[in-house]
Amino acid sequence: MPHLTPTTEFLLFSFVKIALVFGAVMTMFAYSVLAERRISAFIQDRIGPNRVGPFGLLQPLADGVKAFLKEDFTPAHVRKAYFWLAPAITMIPAFLTVAIIPFGSNLGNQRMVIADLNVGILYTFGIVSLGVYGIVLAGYSSNSKYPFLGGIRSSAQMISYEIAMGMSVVPLFMLVGDLNLSKVIEWQAQHGWLIIYAPFCFFIFLVSAFAETNRLPFDLPESETELVAGYNTEYGSMKFALFFMGEYANMIAGSAMMVVLFFGGWTLPGLSTPANNSVVVGLIHIAVFIAKLAVFMVLFIWVRWMFPRFRYDQLMDLGWRKFVPFALANIVFYAVVLWIRAK
Repeated sequence: MPHLTPTTEFLLFSFVKIALVFGAVMTMFAYSVLAERRISAFIQDRIGPNRVGPFGLLQPLADGVKAFLKEDFTPAHVRKAYFWLAPAITMIPAFLTVAIIPFGSNLGNQRMVIADLNVGILYTFGIVSLGVYGIVLAGYSSNSKYPFLGGIRSSAQMISYEIAMGMSVVPLFMLVGDLNLSKVIEWQAQHGWLIIYAPFCFFIFLVSAFAETNRLPFDLPESETELVAGYNTEYGSMKFALFFMGEYANMIAGSAMMVVLFFGGWTLPGLSTPANNSVVVGLIHIAVFIAKLAVFMVLFIWVRWMFPRFRYDQLMDLGWRKFVPFALANIVFYAVVLWIRAK
């Protein structure tokens, strides 16, 4: 094999990591849907899908084939360019967010992160804020009252809770002193998980993540009992599937962020640093990260089937009159504590 230049090696391994992460996210999306259907069936004392493959494990494949084979119908009354663009704008930010998540330590000489940015958290919130445009465009382009109401609800909801979510992580970076997500994990490997130091920050971030992903009890933009399906109403086939994939990809990205910021990422007590870039230890770190992420995905699913939907005024009141002031007070508290410790 010819010797690779550093640039060629960097590009080659970056493409490999991108392909692996994309494949992992798509696989997790498919089986998160299956897990949701099985968990909801268990909660409601039903059987759930169990016919396609052993234990229903091939059900995601059948669902994917069904989505591809459905007629891709575009209603005549919609604004077609925006109607086609909206699903892609909804899905792409979730994949761009996953690109800066450190999902392991090292495999050989390769760091298990696609882009190790020094301003990783700022990049994350900048990209996540773009997702609302897809939903707003879907509501506007459908040229129908229920999608339009869903788009308006979603824009107000996501903007409101982005503020609280962004403010909730400020104390973490005051403690760590760095915006790089890999450095956040390294700090936790040395000092303990940040959930111990900032439990209220985690609570705000967790609830805001439910609101950002439009999951129950915050699914007002697509509440079936009020808006048919909200911004999804006029969509079908693969365009609807893209919205569906975007929701679960955002759940995966949100869960990964909580694992990195509050639960030590790929670290475990006694298993924090790979010895001599050991491939075995590196694979164990990736498995630890995926296991932690899976716990949060189950939490997202469990909450959906256990709690009722908020009224819209309750949702906005919680975001603006409870979480934003509380997150601001939290920042002031940590600033004062760190100032006293520094004296």
